[in-house]
Amino acid sequence: MLPIQLLESLEKTKGFNKDAFEKIHYSGDQVTSIRINRKKRSINESIQDTSLAIQSAIPWTGDGYYLASRPSFTFDPLFHAGCYYVQEASSMFLEQALKQTVDLSNSIKVLDLCASPGGKSTHIQSLISSDSILVSNEVIRSRANILKDNIIKWGCENVIITNNDPRDFSKLENYFDVIVVDAPCSGSGLFRRDPEAINEWSENNVQLCSQRQQRILADVWPSLKEDGILIYSTCSYSREEDEEITKWVCDNFLVENRLLKLDPDWGITESGGGYRFWPDKVKGEGFFIACFQKKEGSNEKPLQIKNKTEQTNKKELEIIEKWVKPGSRIFIKYNNTVYAWQVNHYTDFSFLLEQLRVIYSGILIGELMRDKLVPDHALAMSTIFSDSINRQELSHSESLRYLQRKELATEIEKKGWMLITFMGHPLGWVNVLQNRINNYYPKELRILKDL
Repeated sequence: MLPIQLLESLEKTKGFNKDAFEKIHYSGDQVTSIRINRKKRSINESIQDTSLAIQSAIPWTGDGYYLASRPSFTFDPLFHAGCYYVQEASSMFLEQALKQTVDLSNSIKVLDLCASPGGKSTHIQSLISSDSILVSNEVIRSRANILKDNIIKWGCENVIITNNDPRDFSKLENYFDVIVVDAPCSGSGLFRRDPEAINEWSENNVQLCSQRQQRILADVWPSLKEDGILIYSTCSYSREEDEEITKWVCDNFLVENRLLKLDPDWGITESGGGYRFWPDKVKGEGFFIACFQKKEGSNEKPLQIKNKTEQTNKKELEIIEKWVKPGSRIFIKYNNTVYAWQVNHYTDFSFLLEQLRVIYSGILIGELMRDKLVPDHALAMSTIFSDSINRQELSHSESLRYLQRKELATEIEKKGWMLITFMGHPLGWVNVLQNRINNYYPKELRILKDL
């Protein structure tokens, strides 16, 4: 049963219809949606993929689609190849918030503050220019590792992943052009998808979340530039976490509450300076989003870097260049591991390494060992590996065996490192030796279930 206290608290909220709200939650209906990774797969390829059963486009995003039914994503190799991301449809409205408030063709710096598991970060990365930078942060370390896995799978080159408390960003004064805060919340908007969350909901938790949301916003505020954009969202229905936070921001900071243009057919409700997604009115879960433009502060100061990062020497560079497409990149060494950074990101990435707890940056190429490179999984997931690298295409069943780290039945004639692919999309590495094939798919990512 839905909490009585929640239903009573929503009675005077714009767009709330108690009967329709209860009916949709008790209907058992589930909405499944995905967002296509255009760097790896075209929209037409995805639509023609019968295993996905694409039903219709999500109207407020260019790459989002509803599925007619929910497949077993675990057993779809294209999911593991990063060809699409399974994401809740309402949350993809972030695209409208960005496109209507920011010139995305510019080189900008974006912070996704509460980023795990990575849906919004991969979405942002698909929208910003290649010379822009996304700092994708998660305060909980175990969740930061999940975030890292999803960023790697998406094939991102202009992302730096951090594991910091929001207050750590206050020292980066006037640094970011855009900050996205998908705030930790009481989670009532996901009751339909996760009925167990109903038992965890309480009025007290709503109040605690509201206070935490205010602290998070206050902590990160100094790092936003003047005229920069703050996008705030929750998956909560409670006014204390939605409209009242919008009012709190307007009362406590010098901002303009940026309003967005809506298509009436979308069914989205404008409320208190933000936008509500009621699941009886939109095809998606409960969601709230609001946009603000900062009207105080100043522009970013020139960056001061104290310590230069170590770069590869000429001999090491000769080894690495056999694995990577030509491009404007710098190769950074950390012990024996090598990361690829775009040249124009070097100053910012170096600065952020000094200021924050960085757990990943650019693309991890691999590890240098005895004048050779052991390629990393991230290189296989990227779009920068050399066209000259040998590849081995596998069937669906053999691809699953590979993703389970089982022994492959396929015979591979060529020896050495090889990219394993499914439908032309890389899944990871194997090293073909004289008498065996070593499977280098990461142990922590392997499929544990059998089909």
